Amino acid sequence: MGLHPRGARGPRRRRCPLKADPEHQARLVQLQALDTRLDQLAHARATLPQLARLADLGRESAEVQRELALAETALSDVQRELAKAEADVQLVRDRSARDQARLDAGTGTAKDLQALQSELVSLARRQGELEDAELAVMERAEEIEGEVGRLAARRAELAEATRVVEAERAEALGALDSEAASVSARRGEAVPGIAGDLLALYDKIRSSHGGIGAAELRQRRCGGCRLELNQVDLSRIKAAAADEVLRCEECRRILVRTAESGI
Repeated sequence: MGLHPRGARGPRRRRCPLKADPEHQARLVQLQALDTRLDQLAHARATLPQLARLADLGRESAEVQRELALAETALSDVQRELAKAEADVQLVRDRSARDQARLDAGTGTAKDLQALQSELVSLARRQGELEDAELAVMERAEEIEGEVGRLAARRAELAEATRVVEAERAEALGALDSEAASVSARRGEAVPGIAGDLLALYDKIRSSHGGIGAAELRQRRCGGCRLELNQVDLSRIKAAAADEVLRCEECRRILVRTAESGI
């Protein structure tokens, strides 16, 4: 970006009167780098690709489990229907066997024997009908059994995939947490080297300015908002005492002067 037109930003805010050792101000840049890395690690932790994958697996697993429960219920129903069909066929077979035994024994009048023969014909026809119905139910049962098997296999596949992704997530979280612990330890070592009032100002700005509380002034450009300072602001900064805590007039972040500030 080019120079920001001074007249376009309205009245200049009152500068912070805070004073701090230049060395303390320089340490803010190091602290900012550590805090930025901690923010990046927290973001990476919350947006691990494994989390989205596990969510997808969870949804698919729930759907497969729902379909499996329905299929198992349907299988149970058709198995009861098949048991009844088998029982109906067996009843007719038993009746036919008794009638055939009586006919073979030749006991009874000729009229009785003729009636038995007629009943055997009817029973044979009824048995054929029942066996056809039983076969249709068996075919349906086999089809549903196949669906239950397919869904159960898919459920097992999803469970294994979930286990693998959970292990990947645990490994990734472990690496992120390990680095975060290391960075936090370094931050803990850096904080005591910064004056309390300067640190409080930094933390306050950082909390309300997207995680960035301090930035280097490098080549006449604020490292926070990335805008190049105009000549008036550069002259003011050049004239300021070394221990004066400066603020960017655009983003209000703490400006840390360096050998590469360009002033």
